[in-house]
Amino acid sequence: MTPPTPRPRTPLPGVRYPDEHRLQRYLAEGVLTTETLVDGFRQSFAANAERVALAGPDGRLTYAELDERSERLGAALLELGMQPLDRALFQCGNSHELLIAFFACLKACIIPICALQAFRKLEIGYLGNLAEARLHFVQGDDARFDDVAFAHDMQADVPSLRYVLQARGARRGNALLLQELIDAMPHARARDILARVQPDPFQAAVFQLSGGSTGVPKIIPRFHNEYLYNMRAVARSQRYTRDDVLFFPTPLMHNLNMGCYFGPFLLTGALVTVSRDIGEDTLRGLVRDYQPTWFGVAGPILARIAPELALADAAGKARRKFIAPKNAFGLSRLTGSPAYHIFGMTEGVIMFTHDEDPAEVREFGVGRPICAHDEVQIVAPGTETPVADGEPGEALFRGPYTIRGYYKSEKEDVNRFTADGFYRSGDLMMSRVIDGQRYYFFYGRLKDVVDRGGEKINAEEVENVINLHADVLASAVVGMPDRVYGERACAFIVPRAPATGITLAALTDHLREAGLAKFKWPERVEIIPELPLTASGKLSKQVLREQIAAKLQQEAAGATATATAGESQ
Repeated sequence: MTPPTPRPRTPLPGVRYPDEHRLQRYLAEGVLTTETLVDGFRQSFAANAERVALAGPDGRLTYAELDERSERLGAALLELGMQPLDRALFQCGNSHELLIAFFACLKACIIPICALQAFRKLEIGYLGNLAEARLHFVQGDDARFDDVAFAHDMQADVPSLRYVLQARGARRGNALLLQELIDAMPHARARDILARVQPDPFQAAVFQLSGGSTGVPKIIPRFHNEYLYNMRAVARSQRYTRDDVLFFPTPLMHNLNMGCYFGPFLLTGALVTVSRDIGEDTLRGLVRDYQPTWFGVAGPILARIAPELALADAAGKARRKFIAPKNAFGLSRLTGSPAYHIFGMTEGVIMFTHDEDPAEVREFGVGRPICAHDEVQIVAPGTETPVADGEPGEALFRGPYTIRGYYKSEKEDVNRFTADGFYRSGDLMMSRVIDGQRYYFFYGRLKDVVDRGGEKINAEEVENVINLHADVLASAVVGMPDRVYGERACAFIVPRAPATGITLAALTDHLREAGLAKFKWPERVEIIPELPLTASGKLSKQVLREQIAAKLQQEAAGATATATAGESQ
């Protein structure tokens, strides 16, 4: 039987669809199918109807309840005036309501834009206008920030934003309440409405985001059949079962959580723990009450649950598994449980280490790709010239779930992809064959980002906003070492004469007024007379990183000496 023509029924302007000849091959070889994300989740929801899908401080939802509520909401959104292929900005904290709205949009073929709750005017205005979003979904009861008022204000900056959907809390302004829409839509009627919607396996299902190298986030279209494959391949690689329980309190709309954790878990029939906050009592309660089998934990999260983890007996520690982007060996030693490295990107390729891998790989490597059809080339940075095995170089990726281009970014994509479709990751990696199997080792980033506890902060984006300050002549943002987050952002600033210094408080006031998300704000300011340059005249951020690391070390040593002197008196 000849595979179907791999083209979307209604191509969206600005979306770069996969190369047809390669997509046709993946279909012919059975790697990809004509199933959609909606098909995959509906199958799981039906097969696991009575099992608990979501659990946490807000209670439990079975697969049947998640299915019904998302169907009723999806139909209500269409009846409201949303259309298939409209875009919806998602800016809501982790909650049952967030996942209900996510699956509602999938079923109605409304494309979620997976924005961060911490985004503000700068990011939301850009994304909303770029994608011509028609709906803004916010939390509604965030005690720290009035996101409903913010969404109303954004309607003036983003003319396409017609609707504000509020997840929880008392209705404010012209917002629509999620539960009221569900209550007003009978289930039978919802099914009739959704039956007229035909999800397209070759169409964009979700707009994920990546940190932008030009000062703005980039939109990454993920397509129905390839994203479904991505999730199923992760579930197979990690051997998830219906008896597994997930603890992964990072934002659910992140690709890491969606593509590697809650998505694969819900396709498997397993349980996903969900919490509105990440306070110590809440997180310890999740570990205690639900006994998770899989954990994804950044530094601060691990510290908060460590006392609860320590209470487990040997059998309890053996049934737990941890995922870490680095130092899995140390995490395993700390927790007494198996820990595995992950390497992945929103643009596509995912790698894991496994129990059966050689010890060297488990400790220092990132394993191998989850798909035999993932293609990896290690080249001299900025070229397409392969390096020898065992030598680090820039990693290029191509495969059935790796994108071919960013949204509305065709001109820039010329430099981000090779002519034959390999994605230039900007990551330094090395590959080696060990016991007949090729494994990969991660050596760092070519990209200029700060990794603050898993949140990627693009330095150029922050610098562009800092440089708008009237007293700033030039700036450079680098990562400084931090025991909790791994890195925090430090801004080196050359002041504009006659200014002699800029305080951290003044800088954060400027960034707040500019509308930059708070998690991107530098947490230290260093005033310097000029930025260091390399021999070729380019900015040397390496020198700045070394300077701040040395200064932090000196300060720590001074604090220790002062404390020791005080104790001796």
